Amino acid sequence: MNAIEMLKNQHREVEELFEQFEDAESPEARRDIFNEIADALAVHATIEEKHFYPTVKQAQTEAILVESVEEHLEMKRAIADLLEMDAADDDFGPQVKDLKDSVENHVAEEEGELFPTVERLFDAISLERLGAVMEDLQGQLLRSGNPRYGIPAETDAAAPI
Repeated sequence: MNAIEMLKNQHREVEELFEQFEDAESPEARRDIFNEIADALAVHATIEEKHFYPTVKQAQTEAILVESVEEHLEMKRAIADLLEMDAADDDFGPQVKDLKDSVENHVAEEEGELFPTVERLFDAISLERLGAVMEDLQGQLLRSGNPRYGIPAETDAAAPI
């Protein structure tokens, strides 16, 4: 799969999970769906930080990538805080909403600026090869179980690009 298509698919998956969260009625259902969101974002951020961003880093993309890893850091901090909260807490829903807003902003920047630039700079074969590497890492992360639990250890500084 093309690397950009893979990332866009992950964006759509997270958008759907946020919609499910908004429809959830019980604290238990909200916690379960949030855990899915946190796992999906943990996998997505790891794939981007370990493979996609370093591969596409060029003069034309560097500023966007620096901003992207800073946005990842903010999201990781929010997820780490939410992992410690009780889903029945009155602040849980609003904080998930803040996370959703951050994710939506990040997605809009990637899909509106970064991805079109990368598509101009890299040919289809390169993006397919990168996508294969990213798919392998995604599989490893999902098989390891509960990728969200690695997030709190990644909240001190933005990932290097």
